[in-house]
Amino acid sequence: MPKMKTNSSAKKRFSLTGTGKVKRKKAFKRHILTKKTTKQKRNLTHSGLVSDQDMSNVKFMLTIGK
Repeated sequence: MPKMKTNSSAKKRFSLTGTGKVKRKKAFKRHILTKKTTKQKRNLTHSGLVSDQDMSNVKFMLTIGK
């Protein structure tokens, strides 16, 4: 059986933490920034974690686990 291929778009967008959680960037920080407050833009800078409901799908795309 051939090896599973990693999803190329997923490997560019997600990274693993040391404890096995999946790190991601937050949305809405690319363009149309003039109407967003400084506080909103600052809070979007920090990275977030993938939710538990999406974790299995993301790990499958990264070919981790299943």
